[in-house]
Amino acid sequence: RACAAAMDWKRSLRDRLAARRAPKKSEQELKDEEMELFTKYYMEWKGGRKSGNTSYTNIPRFYYRLPAEDEVLLQKLREESRAVFLQRKSRELLDNEELQNLWFLLDKHQTSPMIGEEAMINYENFLKVGEKAGPKCKQFFTAKIFAKLLHNDPYGRISIMQFFNYVMRKVWLHQTRIGLSLYDVAGQGYLRESDLENYILELIPTLPQLDGLEKSFYSFYVCTAVRKFFFFLDPLRTGKIKIQDILACSFLDDLLELRDEELSKESQETNWFSAPSALRVYGQYLNLDKDHNGMLSKEELSRYGTGTLTNIFLDRVFQECLTYDGEMDYKTYLDFVLALENRKEPAALQYIFKLLDIENKGYLNVFSLNYFFRAIQEQMKIHGQEPVSFQDVKDEIFDMVKPKDPYKISLQDLINSSQGDTVTSILIDLNGFWTYENREVLVASDNDNAADVDDT
Repeated sequence: RACAAAMDWKRSLRDRLAARRAPKKSEQELKDEEMELFTKYYMEWKGGRKSGNTSYTNIPRFYYRLPAEDEVLLQKLREESRAVFLQRKSRELLDNEELQNLWFLLDKHQTSPMIGEEAMINYENFLKVGEKAGPKCKQFFTAKIFAKLLHNDPYGRISIMQFFNYVMRKVWLHQTRIGLSLYDVAGQGYLRESDLENYILELIPTLPQLDGLEKSFYSFYVCTAVRKFFFFLDPLRTGKIKIQDILACSFLDDLLELRDEELSKESQETNWFSAPSALRVYGQYLNLDKDHNGMLSKEELSRYGTGTLTNIFLDRVFQECLTYDGEMDYKTYLDFVLALENRKEPAALQYIFKLLDIENKGYLNVFSLNYFFRAIQEQMKIHGQEPVSFQDVKDEIFDMVKPKDPYKISLQDLINSSQGDTVTSILIDLNGFWTYENREVLVASDNDNAADVDDT
């Protein structure tokens, strides 16, 4: 027994000494071994997970790569499939005959008594009409839409005319969306400038109010119309507008108003898209262009409107806006006109604010206000008027705007105050400042004139 124990002890000692003599593994070998073990156990774990849960195989594909420019066949296939899709959507809309049938059914199922001359319908008859009107109308005959149009009728009815107008509006929106989507070359829900130009150009022959336009003027008309869309709907100047935004604004309504052959003169004058309005803007541009080179210099632009815009402001226009050898083209001029004619609108205030923010700090301070108002004071001296104190004007501006920071006026402050048009007029236009300074006298004069008219 003692001999066996001695042999075991000797063997253990020999093994220990042999292990000490074996070369140690390098750091890299240890890392490789560690990675090998990690990969082995990770793959075993992943394999076990895969066999235990196969739900990932049911996740639908949600990303489809757009075809590259050189993939002509894929591009053509995508284009054709979009065209087929839009045609199918167009067929799902109510046509004129179906709309007439809907009106006939609504009129037939009206619920007495009438309110004045307005026919009404209750929910029970509303559902009956929905059953008879056909599958295309099914989407309009819901409790939600009925509740939306329900106002203060004591019998719980809705106006037939209001409901029919609602249906007409929805159909028009879908038709217009499909029509605009046909010009969406990228097929991603937005229109580039060239896409919208093509849409409006092909729309011109369908608008009776534009029948008198010379074909040679079409390109200028299209440019004038498109600029309004992009000025107000593309504030970041990305060069594209969402179709959804075009439908949500009122510009298309104004444009399609030109289908009315008996549109009043007053409506034409206030509609940017009318022929008289487009000719007015282009005519002003031609009148300002004294050297007839098709571009406007700073000196030529200084005669815009009442000719009382300050030189400091005009300098900023030519510093910040796109020019060609120091002169402005028609497209840049249109942005300028849209900004000055719509000074209450946020997009117009953004345009002017950028010009007033001479230090590019994102706010107007006393220095920037004084910088622009000095030019107003100089113009007052030239016209023989006593200059107004800047301190007084500065206090009035801050009182009007009431900015969050009492020393800085941000663009959002101007917009929130609803006084942005007045503030900008005071700083850039002598005539605008004079109108503000004499506002009480002008109001009294208007009241006197109104009283004289009443007496006669």
